[in-house]
Amino acid sequence: MRIYKAKDYKDLSRKAANIISAQVILKPNSVLGLATGSSPIGTYAQLIEWYNKGDLDFKDIKTVNLDEYRGLGIESNQSYVYFMHHNFFNSINIKACNINIPNGLNPDAKAECERYDEVIKSLGGIDMQLLGIGRNGHIGFNEPGSDFEKNTHCVDLTQSTIEANKRFFNSIDEVPKQAYTMGIKSIMQARKILLIASGDDKADAIYNSFFGPVTPQVPASVLQLHQDVILVADDKALAKVPKELLERYL
Repeated sequence: MRIYKAKDYKDLSRKAANIISAQVILKPNSVLGLATGSSPIGTYAQLIEWYNKGDLDFKDIKTVNLDEYRGLGIESNQSYVYFMHHNFFNSINIKACNINIPNGLNPDAKAECERYDEVIKSLGGIDMQLLGIGRNGHIGFNEPGSDFEKNTHCVDLTQSTIEANKRFFNSIDEVPKQAYTMGIKSIMQARKILLIASGDDKADAIYNSFFGPVTPQVPASVLQLHQDVILVADDKALAKVPKELLERYL
């Protein structure tokens, strides 16, 4: 594991974008695993800025997203397919045929999960997977207690996740209760993993995930077993990691 310490969210976003841009430049036909949520927005914005300057070319890049709400499609501004187009895809020269996101409108959960696993397999696997992290250590929609051996699957969202997401909807009744998500096994099969974290509300998750025991109760802790993980986190997110311990990985 390597750790890059950032001063703040802007610095974090730039450092993360640097790592992704190096992947794109060194392997122009890379398969990038992408994430949603507030954490990567700044990273996507920085990549767009460099693309507009002519420093990056995404025409041969392929992407696979971590997850999607079940029951939502691109017509919903709360779907992740909408999020990705609004925050990234619409501003770069990626080909539509190279964008892959779970189909939240497929009512057949088993078929959709099998289809998505086959998509990842057909692309030759993921070269670099971008991750955020939840306060409880979840990655994707893999909540505490998730089976480490699962590939793409349909999950029932926890009440805490539903409560956390209700601010994006008109009422809690509109919040999706299920989602399609890559499983822990899918994530761990990526050749490189880049996890970003910002803010003191992520400090416990970072400490428990990278410096505590490997346990399904902290899903991200499994990343300790991966051969190539980069953590980019700001001072606040790293606040609970003892200095002498942190210095081993900087």
